[in-house]
Amino acid sequence: MRPRAVAALFLVLAVAGCASASSSAQPTPTSTPVPAPTQRTELTIYAAASLKGVLDAAKTAYEIANGDVTLVISTDSSAALETKIEQGAPADLFLSADVSNPQKLLDKALVAGQAVSFAGNELAIVVPSDNPADVRSPADLASEGLRIIAAGDEVPISTYASRLVANLSRLPGYPKGFAAAYAANVLSKEESVKGIVAKIELGEGDAGIVYVTDAMASSRVMIVHVPTAANVRATYTAVILKASTQQAEATAFLTWLTGPDGLAILQGLGFLPPPE
Repeated sequence: MRPRAVAALFLVLAVAGCASASSSAQPTPTSTPVPAPTQRTELTIYAAASLKGVLDAAKTAYEIANGDVTLVISTDSSAALETKIEQGAPADLFLSADVSNPQKLLDKALVAGQAVSFAGNELAIVVPSDNPADVRSPADLASEGLRIIAAGDEVPISTYASRLVANLSRLPGYPKGFAAAYAANVLSKEESVKGIVAKIELGEGDAGIVYVTDAMASSRVMIVHVPTAANVRATYTAVILKASTQQAEATAFLTWLTGPDGLAILQGLGFLPPPE
């Protein structure tokens, strides 16, 4: 073989050997580990029906700020929810429209810690937007034949409404027997304050006593304001339930609700600070 051909052959073999070595030196591809999904905590909150708008807004804000928590919210009358809790329904936090229902749970040792008052409310009279019965003042609630929509005796709004009627009956200009005439005009008793508003919206009643916040939230009712001297302040109270396995998370949410972010939502929807 000629020297030039031999040299060319050696050059080809050398290049091939380098290529093989380079190929064998490449790192073995490795798969990137996929992070495990974050474990989300479900916090179950039982709340008064009048708090639905607050908790809809709170759920969005709180879950954005706390990506590992999901709020599961159930609203009804405070009395109905208190009964469910007594019967063992699983919940972590109870937000009531009064003091007495949380106190029932405290008396039965079903609560962890103490009750916390977190908001206030006042009362208003609502009538259908076209006001066919021409209700102009609280005194008209005693007018013969007026159809009043109320709530069940165990629902907190009924307790507050009874106090309001008693206060009104003592004001100058109110007819004798005002409270009895009001009671005689009650057409139906609904399960919650939301039920009162719904019937008034549909024109199935002429008037009803509700929380100011529920009256403000409806575009299909007209508000008849109550004299300040007679109005009643509702107190909203929260308790963390002893049966909860997530008491720390419930405490964190309640702290948030009573802090600047939660108070901004409450006050933006017409709620008042809790009574001192």
